[in-house]
Amino acid sequence: MTIYEIKERVRETSPHFFDRKTLKFFGQTMKSFKVYEQSDGRFIICAPFGQGKPKGETVRYFDPQTNTFSCN
Repeated sequence: MTIYEIKERVRETSPHFFDRKTLKFFGQTMKSFKVYEQSDGRFIICAPFGQGKPKGETVRYFDPQTNTFSCN
Protein backbone atom coordinates (compact mmCIF):
# COMPACT_ATOMS: atom_id res chain seq x y z
CA MET A 1 0.00 0.00 0.00
CA THR A 2 1.29 3.45 -0.84
CA ILE A 3 0.97 6.71 1.10
CA TYR A 4 -1.36 7.95 -1.66
CA GLU A 5 -3.71 4.98 -1.14
CA ILE A 6 -3.69 5.63 2.61
CA LYS A 7 -4.46 9.32 1.97
CA GLU A 8 -7.56 8.35 -0.01
CA ARG A 9 -8.71 5.85 2.62
CA VAL A 10 -8.47 8.31 5.55
CA ARG A 11 -10.15 11.15 3.67
CA GLU A 12 -13.28 10.78 5.86
CA THR A 13 -11.75 9.65 9.16
CA SER A 14 -8.80 12.10 9.22
CA PRO A 15 -9.59 14.73 6.58
CA HIS A 16 -6.89 17.23 7.61
CA PHE A 17 -3.97 14.86 8.16
CA PHE A 18 -2.69 15.15 4.57
CA ASP A 19 -3.99 18.68 3.92
CA ARG A 20 -1.54 20.89 1.99
CA LYS A 21 -1.60 23.44 4.81
CA THR A 22 -0.96 20.78 7.45
CA LEU A 23 1.94 19.28 5.51
CA LYS A 24 3.40 22.74 4.87
CA PHE A 25 3.14 23.65 8.57
CA PHE A 26 5.20 20.57 9.48
CA GLY A 27 7.61 20.99 6.55
CA GLN A 28 6.52 17.69 5.00
CA THR A 29 5.48 16.47 1.57
CA MET A 30 3.67 13.32 0.55
CA LYS A 31 6.99 12.02 -0.76
CA SER A 32 8.59 12.41 2.67
CA PHE A 33 6.35 9.64 4.10
CA LYS A 34 7.55 6.04 4.22
CA VAL A 35 5.11 3.12 4.59
CA TYR A 36 5.96 -0.20 6.23
CA GLU A 37 3.62 -3.20 6.56
CA GLN A 38 3.39 -4.71 10.04
CA SER A 39 2.84 -8.39 10.87
CA ASP A 40 -0.60 -7.60 12.38
CA GLY A 41 -1.92 -6.24 9.05
CA ARG A 42 -1.54 -2.57 9.93
CA PHE A 43 0.84 -0.17 8.23
CA ILE A 44 3.20 2.22 9.94
CA ILE A 45 3.73 5.58 8.25
CA CYS A 46 6.52 7.95 9.21
CA ALA A 47 8.05 11.20 7.99
CA PRO A 48 10.51 13.68 9.49
CA PHE A 49 9.17 17.14 10.31
CA GLY A 50 10.69 20.58 10.71
CA GLN A 51 12.06 23.15 8.31
CA GLY A 52 15.71 22.59 7.34
CA LYS A 53 17.13 20.22 9.94
CA PRO A 54 14.40 17.73 11.02
CA LYS A 55 13.16 18.38 14.56
CA GLY A 56 11.18 15.18 14.97
CA GLU A 57 9.19 12.51 13.21
CA THR A 58 5.50 11.89 12.54
CA VAL A 59 4.65 8.24 13.21
CA ARG A 60 1.16 6.75 12.88
CA TYR A 61 -0.27 3.26 12.54
CA PHE A 62 -2.88 2.85 9.80
CA ASP A 63 -5.56 0.17 10.17
CA PRO A 64 -6.85 -0.78 6.70
CA GLN A 65 -9.96 -2.45 8.14
CA THR A 66 -11.23 0.72 9.85
CA ASN A 67 -9.32 3.29 7.75
CA THR A 68 -8.13 5.02 10.90
CA PHE A 69 -4.82 6.12 12.44
CA SER A 70 -3.52 5.36 15.91
CA CYS A 71 -0.32 6.29 17.71
CA ASN A 72 0.45 2.69 18.73
